[in-house]
Amino acid sequence: MIRVLHTGDWHIGQTLRGFSREREHDAVFACLERIVVEREVDALVVAGDVFDSQNPSGESQARFYALMARLHAARPAMTIVITAGNHDAAGRLEAPRPLLEAIGVHVVGNVRRRDGAIDLDRHLVPVRTADGEVAAQVLAVSYPTAACLPPLSSLGKEGRVGETSPIVRAVRDLYGQLFEAARPRLAGLPLLVTGHLHVAGGLESEGAERRILVGGEHAVPADVFPEEARYVALGHLHRAQGLGGGQVRYCGSLIPLSAAEQPYRHGVTLVTLGTGAAEIEHIEIARPLPFLRLPASGDMPLADLGDHLAALALDPDLPPEARPYIQIRLSREGLLPGYRAEVDRIAEGFPVRVVDVRVTVPARAAIEIAETAAPPPRLSERDPEELFRLAYRAKWDEDPEPAHLEVFHRARAEA
Repeated sequence: MIRVLHTGDWHIGQTLRGFSREREHDAVFACLERIVVEREVDALVVAGDVFDSQNPSGESQARFYALMARLHAARPAMTIVITAGNHDAAGRLEAPRPLLEAIGVHVVGNVRRRDGAIDLDRHLVPVRTADGEVAAQVLAVSYPTAACLPPLSSLGKEGRVGETSPIVRAVRDLYGQLFEAARPRLAGLPLLVTGHLHVAGGLESEGAERRILVGGEHAVPADVFPEEARYVALGHLHRAQGLGGGQVRYCGSLIPLSAAEQPYRHGVTLVTLGTGAAEIEHIEIARPLPFLRLPASGDMPLADLGDHLAALALDPDLPPEARPYIQIRLSREGLLPGYRAEVDRIAEGFPVRVVDVRVTVPARAAIEIAETAAPPPRLSERDPEELFRLAYRAKWDEDPEPAHLEVFHRARAEA
């Protein structure tokens, strides 16, 4: 039996409405250390978005490397597998690879090929038991950038029945190539595959996650991953959730990364691999700081905000970094322009950090809005590939060919 702890979307260095998350990251990382010891974890898999920025601060990088050292000290025989997400700079993440491998940390920043073939030594990571026997394999795959995917021109017009998207076919082909390269080394051992992308059916967090596949594709089906995989460890979506019968799973983030994630049960996923199907357990991690909604349900008049804040009975001497996050829901009735400044004025008298204020639109008003003509969409809301197709068609009076789309996707990825 092999125990793998699946985590991801740490977003070290993130701020929420300008508030630092350092205190929270330190607290949840301490929980992570306890879990790997208490649950006797054999492998830790981090499925992308280690950092919040492709240019993380020195403090963020120091926090990450210090954690790697502590995890190795806490569980010396544990294998750690880290893959790059869309927020990570793959080259920067891979740069200290020789040093990290000395303490059992394997980093995959990009899909690596040698003479056109998959460099399997970079992607297939053995997981060993306490006595050193290889008992499972991890096929580590980072966020699929345009450079990682097979050339679109090499794909046929259709893959599976009804599958016409060249990007989905490219992602499927990438995982197919990786698995075929790995197959001779598996020798019947359980296989865990990683990914950092949006799988169809996964629930997004409003305002927190980007549509990241090249070509403007929003999601891939769950069957792009090898059928032989006992478990697929995903990153990118911040809500813990299972897809494809539960064996394809997002572990979710360790802390709420946006106001939309206030209701989530953040944590990690413990995967036990043996002779049968993977056993999956969600381990919830307590929030280091409260994240409260006022009111707890529904909405309230602005005039009631002070009473709700007072009812929290918070210590007025709480230091700024220990104050709870607050999201506020106001009723539209009687609300005057400039209400946001009034919210800030009221909240200043309490030890809280307001990160979200929204106004509830009455049901009847929502229907009236929906029935009126919608304004034209902004360019930021249009799919870039759609705009490229429209521009090409306007210029040449025909649709772009796959070769044109490939050049567009590569240029976009490098922009």
